[in-house]
Amino acid sequence: MTRRPLINSRAEDRTVQRLLKGLRSGQRASLAESITLVETSHPKKKIQAKQLLTQVLHQAKRSQSVQGTKALKFRIGLSGPPGAGKSTFIENLGTFLTSKGLKVAVLAVDPSSVSTGGSLLGDKTRMPELSRDMNAYIRPSPARGHLGGVTRSTNEAIVLCEAAHYDVIIVETIGVGQSEFSVADMVDLFALIIPPGGGDELQGLKRGIMEMSDLIIINKSDGDLVPAAMRMQYEYISALKYIRPKTQHWSTPVKRISSLTGEGIPELWNLILKHRTAMEESREFESRRRLQQRAWLWTHLKDNLMSSFMAAPNMKNILKDMEEEVMKGTISPGDAADVLLQQHLQALHQAQQHKS
Repeated sequence: MTRRPLINSRAEDRTVQRLLKGLRSGQRASLAESITLVETSHPKKKIQAKQLLTQVLHQAKRSQSVQGTKALKFRIGLSGPPGAGKSTFIENLGTFLTSKGLKVAVLAVDPSSVSTGGSLLGDKTRMPELSRDMNAYIRPSPARGHLGGVTRSTNEAIVLCEAAHYDVIIVETIGVGQSEFSVADMVDLFALIIPPGGGDELQGLKRGIMEMSDLIIINKSDGDLVPAAMRMQYEYISALKYIRPKTQHWSTPVKRISSLTGEGIPELWNLILKHRTAMEESREFESRRRLQQRAWLWTHLKDNLMSSFMAAPNMKNILKDMEEEVMKGTISPGDAADVLLQQHLQALHQAQQHKS
C-alpha cells in the first residue's frame, strides 16, 4: 500500500517528461496528447497537467528573460457572426503564413460545445488544406460543461502550442456574447470579421465588441459584393470615430479582403505585424501579457469554485429543484443562489468536520 503512490508518481513524472520532450521537438502527437491532458477532469491526470504546465511556463519565462518580447509568440483572437467566412479566412491566412515558414495553430472557443458536447468550430473539415499542412495544427473546442472551463482549457492549449514552437496561435469564437470577451483576454490582437451587408448589421453589432477590437475585417469583398463591402468599410470607419480607442498607441483600422481570392491577405498580415510593432514599442505588448496571466488566474479560480460547487453531495439534485422553482416564479434567482451557496458551504463544513 505504501509503495503504490511512489510507482504512480514515477510513472506520472515519466509521462510529463515524455510530453515535454515531444513538445520541445515540435511533435504534433505530443501536443495533441498534452492538450487532452489539460482538458481532463481525472484527479491524477490533473496533477500531471499542472506539472507539465509549470515546466512549460518556466521554460517560456527563461526564454523571455534572454530574448525579451521576441521570444513571445503571436496570439490572435478572431470573432464574427455566422456567415462571415471565418473558416475560409483562417485557412487562407494560415496557408499564407505557413508558406512564409511560420507554424500556425488554430484553437476554438465554442459556447455551443458547453450544451451540446460538440463543437461548431475547430472542425478540420472546414479547413481541408490547412489541416493537411504539417506546419499547422487545428484543435476543436473542448466540451467542459461551462464557458469558464472551455476558456481555461484554451488558455492552457495556447501555452502548449507555443511550447511546441507554433509562431502564430489563432483563437476563434463564434461571436455569441461572453465568449468574445473571454478570447480578448487571452490574445495579443483581437480582430472582428464581418461580411458585407446593409446598415442593420452595424446597428445590431454590440458596441463592446467594437471597443475591444484591434482590427475590423470586411470579408467577401469580391465580385458583386465589392460595392457593399466598400460601403460597410466606410460605415465602420465612421462608427469608430464615436468609440473610445482601445489604446492610445493604435487606431483600429477597417480592412477589406477576399478570403475566396486571397486579395488583401498579405496586406492584412502586414497590418497585423504593424500592430505588434506598435505594441512592443509602447511596451503595451508585455503589459497585455501580464493582464492575460491575471485573467487566466481568475478563470482558474471560477472554474475550480464551480467544480467544487458541483461536487458537493446531492448538489445536482438541489440545483435542479432550485432551477424549477425559479422558472415557476416561486423563488427569486437571488434567493435561490443564496440557498445553493448555503448548501455548498454547509457541505464543505461537514466535510471538514469529518476529516478532523
